Amino acid sequence: MKNLKPIRERLGLTQQALAAGIGCTQGNIGHYERGQLMPKPRAQRLIAFARGLGLPLSYDHVYGDIALPELVPPSSEGTTHG
Repeated sequence: MKNLKPIRERLGLTQQALAAGIGCTQGNIGHYERGQLMPKPRAQRLIAFARGLGLPLSYDHVYGDIALPELVPPSSEGTTHG
């Protein structure tokens, strides 16, 4: 899982914060960052969590070699300027 640390860093999270966000322990995150394969259900949670923070991930980003997307800034839709 060579991609987890860059994903976590792109999100600006500690291992503990990412673990809390996807429902595992900081130790699990450390193992994944050192090469242990992340189970698909946990990868699904990672993808959903990252998308909620503005990082549009896919399985290819988690397991593959494609470049990580940039963070998408929050939409200003619905705000009024006055």
